[in-house]
Amino acid sequence: MMTRHLLVLFLLFTSTAFGQQRPAKPLRAFLQAAPSPKGAVQYGNNPKAGHYAQAGDAKIYYEVYGKGRPFVLLHGGIYGSTYEMGRFIDSLSRTYQVIAVSTRGHGKSELGTAPLTYEQRATDVVAVLKAVTRDSAIVLGFSDGGFAGLKLASLYPERVRKLIVMGASELYPGMRKFEFTPQQGFVLDSAYMRQQLALMPQPQRLAEHFTKVADFYNHLTVDKAVLGAIRCPVLLIAGDRDEGVSVQHALNTAQLIPRSQLAIIPNAPHPAFLVNFEAVWYSIVPFLNQ
Repeated sequence: MMTRHLLVLFLLFTSTAFGQQRPAKPLRAFLQAAPSPKGAVQYGNNPKAGHYAQAGDAKIYYEVYGKGRPFVLLHGGIYGSTYEMGRFIDSLSRTYQVIAVSTRGHGKSELGTAPLTYEQRATDVVAVLKAVTRDSAIVLGFSDGGFAGLKLASLYPERVRKLIVMGASELYPGMRKFEFTPQQGFVLDSAYMRQQLALMPQPQRLAEHFTKVADFYNHLTVDKAVLGAIRCPVLLIAGDRDEGVSVQHALNTAQLIPRSQLAIIPNAPHPAFLVNFEAVWYSIVPFLNQ
């Protein structure tokens, strides 16, 4: 039930963000108790596992689960949260120390005052890693988190052992138009938005956050200079029906990364791991075991 509601939210979000107009329907928020399994851990709002790291002008919230080699999870942007990574946390924490980061401006993480950039996203993750471990980490990022992972691996190669990127690829200004407004969010799922506002340390800055994210997405460049600088092994995963990352763009991206692998999930949209977690998971396991 939780997965179905979360999937619908993502599909509505991506159709709006990429400029395609579809009728919006009110949804139940995927963090509410009703669609969640009984007794489910509320990832992203779990005091037993939560911590903060100071990253420049903002405190970044993260949660730690399990023991072993560090494994960083980076959720999607705007409507994303640590909770969407629940099945990854459950599966990976059996053998890894999972570090689930709430991206700057999302959930309990502060927005700060500086303009949003992916260099900033990367340094935020480094601040969290420094607070937890001296070791390098395996990193998995979805969408916004995938872009952050690419930037992290290109700027801080000593910090990333392996990288898994879902729903992110090459990107150039003008390639897609990103538009985000709180009004869209409340139309899509007012309950979810109210819940996120309750988690945010500065809820009055929601509109500012949306504007900052749209601005830096519309000017973001992920090209050969970024991708070619990545030295660790990289697994790129995309649904063959991803609304923002075509199969061709995913292939182009893989060809620009020196040590890359590519997995295309059939009949899956942007959040492929919500539609077919098993296919995504069985693409990841061999990559981890290599």
